[in-house]
Amino acid sequence: MAAAPSSLGTQIREELSCSICLELFTRPKVLPCQHTFCQDCLQDHASRRLPLQCPNCRRQVRLPPQGVAGLPDNLMAANMCERFQNQATLTGETRQQPQSANRCSSHPSECFEEAHDDHLTTTIKKAAQERSSTVQALINDGRNIMESYFSFLRSLREEEKTLNEKKQQRDNSIIQAYNQMVQKLAKRRDHLLSESEENHTKNVDRVQTERDRVLADVNELSAACDRAEQELQQGWVEILSQQTALTEVVGKYRGKAAPTPVQTQPAVFQPTDTPVPVLGQVTVQSLPSAPIPAAPAARGTGHHHGNQRQGEHQPQKVTFGELGSGTGQFMCPSGVTVSDEGEIFVADSGNQRIQVFTLQGTFVRQFPTVVSGGHEIHPLDVAMDGEGNLWVVRYTGSRSAGFAVQYNKQGRVLRKSDLQKKRCPRAVAVDTRRNHILITQTTVDWDNKHGQVLVFRPDGTLVRTVGQQQRMKRPEYITVDGEGNILVSDWENHCVYVYKEDGQFLFQFGGRGRGEGQLKQPSGICTDRAGNIIVADHGNSRVEMFDKTGKFLKHITTDMKEPWAVAMATQGQLVVTNHMEDKVSIFQNF
Repeated sequence: MAAAPSSLGTQIREELSCSICLELFTRPKVLPCQHTFCQDCLQDHASRRLPLQCPNCRRQVRLPPQGVAGLPDNLMAANMCERFQNQATLTGETRQQPQSANRCSSHPSECFEEAHDDHLTTTIKKAAQERSSTVQALINDGRNIMESYFSFLRSLREEEKTLNEKKQQRDNSIIQAYNQMVQKLAKRRDHLLSESEENHTKNVDRVQTERDRVLADVNELSAACDRAEQELQQGWVEILSQQTALTEVVGKYRGKAAPTPVQTQPAVFQPTDTPVPVLGQVTVQSLPSAPIPAAPAARGTGHHHGNQRQGEHQPQKVTFGELGSGTGQFMCPSGVTVSDEGEIFVADSGNQRIQVFTLQGTFVRQFPTVVSGGHEIHPLDVAMDGEGNLWVVRYTGSRSAGFAVQYNKQGRVLRKSDLQKKRCPRAVAVDTRRNHILITQTTVDWDNKHGQVLVFRPDGTLVRTVGQQQRMKRPEYITVDGEGNILVSDWENHCVYVYKEDGQFLFQFGGRGRGEGQLKQPSGICTDRAGNIIVADHGNSRVEMFDKTGKFLKHITTDMKEPWAVAMATQGQLVVTNHMEDKVSIFQNF
């Protein structure tokens, strides 16, 4: 039992000690994660490592403009440290009091001097017993107070644990509600597209039927006229025999009504003039003693965005990233791809890694792009195959051969394929239906450059080469559309080439310029569900949309400085990397 107070004191001291210097807190500062440290310890920690991370839980901390000194003070910890030090000092003085023998004018309660016979005297043992009871009562009161504080600290820990659990449950509910709403919207979208396709098919059938009918009449008239003309050239006898037949055919059509325009009924899509669907609200529950009214839903904000999209046709955009090597920062972000689950994989070339984000721009994880031997590589482009694995191409920094590396989504290397020397790989795409890997390369032969597309099997076997006859100079990015066609952007020829899946050339579009349908140094390329072609028009600082035949449709954005790579999410968002400004943008409703 005698060891209990000492054990309790040790526990309290541990609670009031900085985990960096292991001493009682000095000017304690509290971080957003609720962990507390000495101000000087945090200052020293921040000077050696930025951005600042909590030494305990590793959570990143955004410092105020004043630095560590601007963080909130932990007044409770400071007060408890002061009480603990005062109590230790008081206990030390009490233990030293029995050693004093002078209790006279300075100590009127008792006197222990033998020469002072007329004073009231007592034994040292009795005096110590009388004093010890008082001191023990003070010690008991102090320890009871400290125990109450200690119990309060334990309750704070439990409250923090409960808050974390509730937040996780709340976040899961929000994500679940969002996914359900996306599924409903996707189902409605598919239904509307099906109705549009059905209406279009009916109208096209009407046009084709009328065209075939009129062409039959034209053929009959043309044949009759041709026969009569031939007989007229041969002589009078023959023309007499043909006059009757020609008169009959011409008379038939002379009295027949001229073809009338075909009455088609094209459908019109009318978007509903309603706000963006609301997932729900995050509200603070009212406390029994002090009710707090829930904040009203911000209906005005949602309605404003709806009007803006409908009237101005401006896509919603989320942009994130900056130059740096921290999480969410980039150094020359080049390639990008999006998984079916909605995870964005960005090839952070300068930082030799792949970073993963949500479709809201939230950082999820990252992994270094390494190959056998632990050597890190500079990833140029990234694509996803049918099994959900990633294919990354990289350059070696010279004119030697490059690599094509397959990773799983967590960054484990699955296989590596060496490319031929004197070939500089630029971009990669995957034909998921045939499980073919397509890589754009530029073959360097002295001062001559020849571009082509190499089609591989996953084991590295070359299937075919594409694009040699079109004299590509610098094929940049590549994609495969829903029909298996291969689309390649050519940086130096300022155009896009389109090939069938077997490599047969179909057509090209673009051409150097700033007009509609023209391109200047095109880079990233992808297609949407409807087969429309989206091109990062790098030299013109815009992103363009063409239909599947190469006809210009519209500008998606014209204010992005040097867009680089593009990728479409199955949920309909467009992701664009900005190689110059080290940013990534996500477009919706474009």
